[in-house]
Amino acid sequence: MPEENLRLLTAKELADILSTSVRSVWRYRASGKLPQPMMVGSSCRWRQSDIHQWLNLDCPDMKTFKAIIQTEDK
Repeated sequence: MPEENLRLLTAKELADILSTSVRSVWRYRASGKLPQPMMVGSSCRWRQSDIHQWLNLDCPDMKTFKAIIQTEDK
């Protein structure tokens, strides 16, 4: 499995990728604009592969993103 599929991003790392603030990452998460993060203990992390896929699809809303992912998995 490629290492990118295993990499988990912190809010700070995600903010750097998106060229935005950490506060904006939390706002995007709260409004459902980002792919679903996973909790590692009490820490919130995003799969790097999910973020790259979301960016490659031009950052669709989560309903559209989930539909695309489900279609690709079939």
